[in-house]
Amino acid sequence: MEKAADLQDAASLTLKFKFNPKLGIDNPVLSLAEDHDPSDPWSLERPRFCLLSKEKGKSFGFHLQQELGRAGHVVCRVDPGTSAQRQGLQEGDRILAVNNDVVEHEDYAVVVRRIRASGPRVLLTVLARHAHDVARAQLGEDAHLCPTLGPGVRPRLCHIVKDEGGFGFGVTHGNQGPFWLVLSTGGAAERAGVPPGARLLEVNGVSVEKLTHNQLTRKLWQSGQQVTLLVAGPEVEEQCRQLGLPLAAPLAEGWALPNKPRCLHLEKGPQGFGFLLREEKGPDGRPGQFLWEVDPGLPAKKAGMQAGDRLVAVAGESVEGLGHEETVSRIQAQGSCVSLIVVDPEADRFFSMVRLSPLLFLENTEAPASPQGSSSASLVETEVPSLEDTGVPSVPLGSRQCFLYPGPGGGYGFRLSCVASGPRLFISQVTPGGSAARAGLQVGDVILEVNGYPVGGENDLERLQQLPEAEPPLCLKLAARSLRGLEAWIPTGAAEDWALASDLL
Repeated sequence: MEKAADLQDAASLTLKFKFNPKLGIDNPVLSLAEDHDPSDPWSLERPRFCLLSKEKGKSFGFHLQQELGRAGHVVCRVDPGTSAQRQGLQEGDRILAVNNDVVEHEDYAVVVRRIRASGPRVLLTVLARHAHDVARAQLGEDAHLCPTLGPGVRPRLCHIVKDEGGFGFGVTHGNQGPFWLVLSTGGAAERAGVPPGARLLEVNGVSVEKLTHNQLTRKLWQSGQQVTLLVAGPEVEEQCRQLGLPLAAPLAEGWALPNKPRCLHLEKGPQGFGFLLREEKGPDGRPGQFLWEVDPGLPAKKAGMQAGDRLVAVAGESVEGLGHEETVSRIQAQGSCVSLIVVDPEADRFFSMVRLSPLLFLENTEAPASPQGSSSASLVETEVPSLEDTGVPSVPLGSRQCFLYPGPGGGYGFRLSCVASGPRLFISQVTPGGSAARAGLQVGDVILEVNGYPVGGENDLERLQQLPEAEPPLCLKLAARSLRGLEAWIPTGAAEDWALASDLL
């Protein structure tokens, strides 16, 4: 519970909507009342934007949780020395948007999927916990708190190929950035979708903001016969300025890109799908899952699969960083109909160069949803399934031990729910192919002990919150129960929802 003094301090924060006729939207801005003390730690005037990046094999450096019964998704930990810490992400921040997609009321699994699908860079819109709570108290749960760009107003990623007139643009002369482009009428740049008066943001995935004019000229010359520019037209610049949004690459839309991801829909035939999945290093040295031995006449070949394609996602969910066995398990979990997103070697090199995920540039921007609805989430609780038949005994019978090791994302691959009476903790979801599934956990299993400590006491919450830091393996003593009995454990209004652990992102 919040202290009364805290609530009194928080009450000095107000949320105002400022209508901008040019943008055609209401821009929410948290503002401070006149009697607000500037030294008050509650001070936060508006949502913040954190542009995070990560190196190969690394994370952004923060852990995300869901608090059921409350809007938003919570940053529960920020690792020191990481991109998340350097960009100002703080413990307790609520995630309002991922890139330009508002996610506050999205399912937790969808939010995790969007962040992972963003690849090596992601733009998060966040609001501090106290400001979020005040805004919700004043405006209600359905109020729009998150500024976003209007339809079709995005930075552009444009690929330009030289013709007899060169690239078809000049650069405004200044000792150092920012730089703006001057287009040749009908030139290569104009044909590639560069808007008039565009500001130049990146060349081949490298920011030009701190380059000198000579360094920029040299970089363009080194590009050879083709170059990929990230640019922002005047309208985009103005709208981002109005909203306080950074001109960030993950917001970009692709124009005349030479390579795009492909979505393949396969239906298993009598001889299988007709391809071999192999783990190996790609052209850039990154390990990944590659498709080989694509058999002529079988479903994979008919769907457009090519030998050497890199697998990017299964059922719309990124497989970056997953091992071979878990990737195979995710494919097998789809059954006889599988949706795969792939890139060929040339596209793989292109998206690696511009440091953006190919999943951001799907022709159909709505990625296929996983039939499971979730993947690779760790020990985060979920709502209890609604079941009609509750006629089962209240005491679980028999017990067994399971040993679990964390997967590539740091999670164990199951969700945990808690009730106030009866068997307190039980497994409410198991990720196919994850550590929990391989160890034999099943939905409905009751947890009797965690690492040798019995559960069901007052210290359960504290002990479970420490699990992510515990040395693996995680040892669980379980008792099986039928799914049909889940609802019978929970008296009406007696459920407790605990944030137990997090996804490392």
